[in-house]
Amino acid sequence: MTTTDRPAAPPVRTHKEDRTWVGRSIRRVEDPKFLRGRGGYIGDMTVPGMLYAAVLRSPHAHAVIAGIDVVEALAAPGVHAVITGEQAAELCDPLPDFGPNPAAHTWRCLAVDKVRYVGEGVAVVVADSRYLAEDALALIEVEYEPLPAVVDPERALEDGAPLVHDDLGSNCAYERTFDFGDVERDFAEADVIVTDRLRWHRSGGQPLETVGAVADFDHATGALTVHTNSLSFTSYLFMVAGTMKIPANKLDIRPVPAGGSFGSKLFATKPAVIAGMCSRQVGRPVQYLEDRVDNMSNCDHHGSDRVYDVRLAVMRDGTIRGVDIDTVEDYGAYIQFGVGHHGNALAQVVGPYAMTSVRYRVRAALTNKNQQGAYRGFGSEVNNWMLEQMVDKAARELDLDPVELRRRNFIREFPHFIPTGNVYDSGDYDAVLDKALELSEYKRWRIEQAKAREEGRCIGIGLITAQERSVFSATEFWFWFDEPGAPVTSMPESVTLKVDATGGITATLYSCAFWGNSPETMVAQLVAEEFDCDPHDVSIVYQGSKNGLPATGPGGSRTTVMLAGAVEGATAKIKAKALRAAAHLLEANPDDLEWVDGGYQVKGVPEQRKSLADIAVMLHLFKHSFPEDMESGLEDSKVFDHPYTTMPSADRTDLGVFYPFMGHACHVPVVEVDLETGSVSFLAYAAVHDCGTLVNPRSLAGHIVGGTAQGIGTALYEEFVYDDDGQLLTSSFLDYLIPSAMEVPELRIAHHETPSPYTLHGIKGGGEGGRMMAPAAINVAVNDALAHLGVRVTELPITPDRLRAAIRAAESARGRE
Repeated sequence: MTTTDRPAAPPVRTHKEDRTWVGRSIRRVEDPKFLRGRGGYIGDMTVPGMLYAAVLRSPHAHAVIAGIDVVEALAAPGVHAVITGEQAAELCDPLPDFGPNPAAHTWRCLAVDKVRYVGEGVAVVVADSRYLAEDALALIEVEYEPLPAVVDPERALEDGAPLVHDDLGSNCAYERTFDFGDVERDFAEADVIVTDRLRWHRSGGQPLETVGAVADFDHATGALTVHTNSLSFTSYLFMVAGTMKIPANKLDIRPVPAGGSFGSKLFATKPAVIAGMCSRQVGRPVQYLEDRVDNMSNCDHHGSDRVYDVRLAVMRDGTIRGVDIDTVEDYGAYIQFGVGHHGNALAQVVGPYAMTSVRYRVRAALTNKNQQGAYRGFGSEVNNWMLEQMVDKAARELDLDPVELRRRNFIREFPHFIPTGNVYDSGDYDAVLDKALELSEYKRWRIEQAKAREEGRCIGIGLITAQERSVFSATEFWFWFDEPGAPVTSMPESVTLKVDATGGITATLYSCAFWGNSPETMVAQLVAEEFDCDPHDVSIVYQGSKNGLPATGPGGSRTTVMLAGAVEGATAKIKAKALRAAAHLLEANPDDLEWVDGGYQVKGVPEQRKSLADIAVMLHLFKHSFPEDMESGLEDSKVFDHPYTTMPSADRTDLGVFYPFMGHACHVPVVEVDLETGSVSFLAYAAVHDCGTLVNPRSLAGHIVGGTAQGIGTALYEEFVYDDDGQLLTSSFLDYLIPSAMEVPELRIAHHETPSPYTLHGIKGGGEGGRMMAPAAINVAVNDALAHLGVRVTELPITPDRLRAAIRAAESARGRE
């Protein structure tokens, strides 16, 4: 698909400057209930007659299940049911799976024939309490026949490696190479080819509340109601109904506040299916809530786990021509989302740089580990880290200032189509960089660095410039295949707005409840902006899936943009009806009225007006005051589809527009490395973000701080470590280290706003930015601190052991010179 073949972009929006509520920092409208302990988490739910489920987990990474004896467990006090994997396979079909060839690597709520990672469930007990259920688990006897395990992704792809799924015949679940632009020419003409091998180990979101559900199956009607903190992709919940073997119109998924997700609860269907299966079996409501070990070993949402071999084609003047990426990703035992992590990467694969070609080879390896899912960034944060390490290395090899090298390559004309075909809608990368240099006191720290080095101290400054894609299109799930099984194109979001007889406004949302992105506050601000009311006067409610409009839910930093469009659409319908009603009541021509301060008034005659409340009470209670064709009430809905997406080309040389609203940021941490202990401490940290027009700067600052804290964990502390036998060595917070307030520095945060031309108010997504930038910035800072010693760290997390090993290796190399 050539540039001239691309479908036209949507019309450019005109953004008003005199906004009242959008752009103001207000306290979240959700806060009172959470601060009072009334958030309504799964762990707080009690239902009359409710029972509790607990899952027995495999101690083996790979083994045949030769037999299970549940007689003693069934006889234990308070036990109502014990369901094995074999029984579960009769009660439920396989779990929803967006991965390649699901028939050959069937994924179920409990293992049937063999287990494929430590922690995989093999049986579930339902009892009067969780304690009794756990006691009964200890009475189940499972006979295992251990098999060889494979835990290294590159080893898994070798001939003769143990097969995770025999029916696949290989541990390579997917392989493809994409070329965008003239890769061969750019590398042939390059003055310098920078190469490197990089390793990003897996970590994961650690929610305050783990994944859980309360299910209640009604045998009288055949209906299943599930309260859960886990599900999104509301439009695809019919797949969960299929797993449960019930009609989709008999399933009602009701959202419960997540208690933290960071992506780790994205379409997490297994707990809801287990709870639903158990409820149908025992005829009573059942709660299943993972404990912490469950969540860490069996959550199906470990983060990315990649090996990179990368080449960067660069000219002597610092111009970056192209990038050649060869990556192996360890997906664990299953691959529920396919290689969607790499779709996220391809959306912004060139970063903010105007390079002309990309080669991207991906191989998806299956190993005997818990499978990957979503974690804040969903693979694009890994791409940011990889690319910024390469750009930083190129600056050193060319002896160019790393700030200047980045500036020379910035994209400056928008909209800009990158080689993959995705579009960057807008941006001003120079302005972001300039603000970051000033905010971070970059020049002063360079002087301090030189002074410290004379004292034998190692201070490093890690400046990076990187992207934050937002608002995905459905095409990214299937453009990987020439003949996709389900080339869907809808990813909508919906809102219903109701103005009651007193003028009070209620907004009904149809996707997941409060994932941390403050949907209630954001929608309240958007509604207040349209109707000139106070956001705290807007009531926000959530609807279950059975009675819900099409919705996709959070993920990919899409919620604010999509709900803003839905609110605008519903508002327009309500205002159109209110205008007609006001014109009738004022005996005026609609063209002579204007919306001012929450009502319609005659232009030039402000005393002749009707407020929204005046109009609402009449429409609700005085039908005969209006023409016969006007209906009572003031309520309307909007199903808002993606504002800008295009189809991929048939030959996949152009993937189309699939992640168009491109945020940008510059992070500048200053660190000090202790050569003796390998510890890394922060001296300063500055971050400047461009997420388009801000809705609530206070809330966005919370995203940036929280995301950066997670990025610090990814860079320095957090890792799911498996030994050679596939045993998870970091299955609790005793071993899986998370940064506390003592390790996270005070952040200096600033914003630069370049509105998107295609969204309401110019909003872009901003929920993932901190984590998408921090690992890259911290790695660059550590390398900057140790560059004079010949040390360069290429593996995350940068633990003290790894750092000391790199220092010792450099010392040994210097000793041999």
